[in-house]
Amino acid sequence: MIITKELTKRYGNFTALDSLTMQIDKGTVFGFVGPNGAGKSTTMSILATLLNPTSGSAQVGGYDVTEKPKEVRKLIGYMPDFFGVYDNFKATEYLDFYGASYGISRADRLKLIPQLLDLVNLTEKADFYVDSLSRGMKQRLCLARCLVHEPEVLILDEPASGLDPRARIEMREILKELKAMGKTIIISSHILPELAEMVDEIGVIEYGKLIAKGKVSDIQSRMKANRVLQVRLASRAEEAVVYLQQQPHVTMVLQDEKGLHVHFGGADEDQTNLLARLIQNGFPLLSFSEALTNLEDVFLEITKGGGAHDEQQVKLD
Repeated sequence: MIITKELTKRYGNFTALDSLTMQIDKGTVFGFVGPNGAGKSTTMSILATLLNPTSGSAQVGGYDVTEKPKEVRKLIGYMPDFFGVYDNFKATEYLDFYGASYGISRADRLKLIPQLLDLVNLTEKADFYVDSLSRGMKQRLCLARCLVHEPEVLILDEPASGLDPRARIEMREILKELKAMGKTIIISSHILPELAEMVDEIGVIEYGKLIAKGKVSDIQSRMKANRVLQVRLASRAEEAVVYLQQQPHVTMVLQDEKGLHVHFGGADEDQTNLLARLIQNGFPLLSFSEALTNLEDVFLEITKGGGAHDEQQVKLD
């Protein structure tokens, strides 16, 4: 559904996007992560036909974004990181205005608008003026506006930016519904652990380069060398710390009120053997499990060292 090849954007001597090549299949929810200035918004602006690349190409739904921008715009709903709303409009009037702009008949708009407001949980605010809505409500209204022409692709640049925890949860639930509807979604965010709950794949971009791309589960499994084992015992914790520090593949053992945190660099078989040795030596185990690696860990691990990955993409597909 989305294909970029050697996509590059330069501003004078500054390269904002450097030879980005990637593919996002139809129905995929793709999380785009990276620090500020990494090239996420530049990529999304090009895909939304708002910015022309310096070189390379990008396609959405088979249409080139520079050669067929009108066709691309019919397919996409774009939500920028900073957006404007018309304060003197009611929520229904706001959506009606955009529906009319897309050439949707008044009869169809009257049917569509209540459905969109229901989707984004704003039915009770239908007749409220936009300037009276909270930031979270405005974000959801903007998302409804992106859906008014029933696009196949959603390009959402930091949709949860500035939202309080409750508003972020509401936004996440809406995105899950859109995913269930089969929409292809590319979403950028700095709230990395929350992205893990809704995306199928992630791409990590830094200094304009895509340095990692793949399924979340694949990326997590490739970080097994940095796994942390969580061990809880009924007693003999101090003795277990000493014992574990002497075992193969154990690089560090930390202890707190939750138990022992064992940094382990071995394979799955080595982990099983470690568990067996603990049992054989009579340590009274209450639990032995592996801590789940979240996207924060993935991001920090992949991007550590600054430009260390500038010359070679980490292949995780």
